[in-house]
Amino acid sequence: MKIPLVKLKAILLYFCNHTDVKFLGKVKLMKLFYFLDFIHLKTYGSPVTYDTYINLEHGPIPSFIKNLIDNAADDLNESELSDVIDIDKPDGISMCRFLPKRKFLDDDKKHLSEVELEILEKICLRFGDKNTKYLEDISHKESAWRMTRFLQVIPYNLAANDKDCLVEEEDIKLLMDIM
Repeated sequence: MKIPLVKLKAILLYFCNHTDVKFLGKVKLMKLFYFLDFIHLKTYGSPVTYDTYINLEHGPIPSFIKNLIDNAADDLNESELSDVIDIDKPDGISMCRFLPKRKFLDDDKKHLSEVELEILEKICLRFGDKNTKYLEDISHKESAWRMTRFLQVIPYNLAANDKDCLVEEEDIKLLMDIM
């Protein structure tokens, strides 16, 4: 993954501060990252995180980010994310909720471009109050998930098959080869 940890933390803080945290579990968080990367890719030709996405039952999952989130859920005190998130594990419920440890600040904002901030805002407005199942269903309609099999790596260029993609597949492939 090519995203600096400080930028990843800024994105995580943005999601935690701009969505309804009662619905913000691991799967929804993974979907928000997916939509951030693929909406940015379909609009501007490049993802934000450059993480490797895998086709899983609940939709596309960013592998490195998932590992960071899993580690935080297992032992927040030992996690690289302990300074930006808290985790709520209500009794009798298997889902853990991700909560911001602090507000999203101007210092966090400086790690994101104006375009990235615009897309983050659109994602949070569109999906912030939606439950995980809703986001799963939407992600299952995307070419990235439909055109790959379970546990297969999802090539970014598959996004070019979606109607909302403004970038040619060859341009996506070229950029990804360069990166």
